[in-house]
Amino acid sequence: RITKRGSSRLRHALYMAVRSGIRDCRKQKTTDEIIPRNKRLRAFYDKKREEGKLYKVAVIACVNKLLHWIYAILKNRTTFQDIA
Repeated sequence: RITKRGSSRLRHALYMAVRSGIRDCRKQKTTDEIIPRNKRLRAFYDKKREEGKLYKVAVIACVNKLLHWIYAILKNRTTFQDIA
């Protein structure tokens, strides 16, 4: 559940980042291979949708997941290791 406390600009930026991350993109314009921009985030989004969650509810769950990743990166002072 999203809360209205805190920065609305930050909420909006995180929401748009997740929407961009789960969106599909073509690897090259000459091929028909479609891959998500962020595979881990897209897998989490797909899992939530399969559970019957609405689009916005699933996106907000992804926002919370992204925040957990960001917090862990900052806390441990490591770099983001994306699975390729």
